[in-house]
Amino acid sequence: MRYTLNLPNALTATRIFLVPLLVVVLLTNFEGRLIFGVRKELIGAAIFGLASLTDWLDGYLARRRKQVTTLGQMIDPIADKLLTSAAFVSLIQMGLAPAWMVAVIIGRELAVTTLRSIAYARGVVIPASSLGKVKMVAQVVAILALILGEEERLQVLGLIGYAALWVVVATALLSAADYYRRFSRIPSKVASFPTVERRRTKAS
Repeated sequence: MRYTLNLPNALTATRIFLVPLLVVVLLTNFEGRLIFGVRKELIGAAIFGLASLTDWLDGYLARRRKQVTTLGQMIDPIADKLLTSAAFVSLIQMGLAPAWMVAVIIGRELAVTTLRSIAYARGVVIPASSLGKVKMVAQVVAILALILGEEERLQVLGLIGYAALWVVVATALLSAADYYRRFSRIPSKVASFPTVERRRTKAS
């Protein structure tokens, strides 16, 4: 196994380190809601936006520079789920997202991860679905819009964020059903693990 901390992996690790910073910025009661004279919502949105950018950039660089490693394949999906889960839980605490919607989204992530892990153990890789990619984009839009919608001048973004959140819930449920359908067709036992081309999957 190769556990190389190259540039793509370093970007993924950076995304993980940004998670606690995002939570602190969003949930700490700063005086006047300001951090060095800037509204904390703007800083929080900037942190999340930067982290989301690394999500795309690390995969792009790994493929372009042929630096796909076992380490990257392990930590990339973990970083993605840590980032979005932390952001959604923070939104609940801020009163910007219903708890039941976030529970559906995070529950779906756990269920799909479990199904894909069991399938992998049986020697089958379940590829990401197109619905999963739509969900990923909708998640970024929803989180950014809901955070920025706290600004009085940007309240319309809150409505956009809430609409995007419904899209996330809908695609989460539909893609979960699609994963289960594909998982149910996998034989319970596979004689040998097939050789597959390892590559990063940017949405699940």
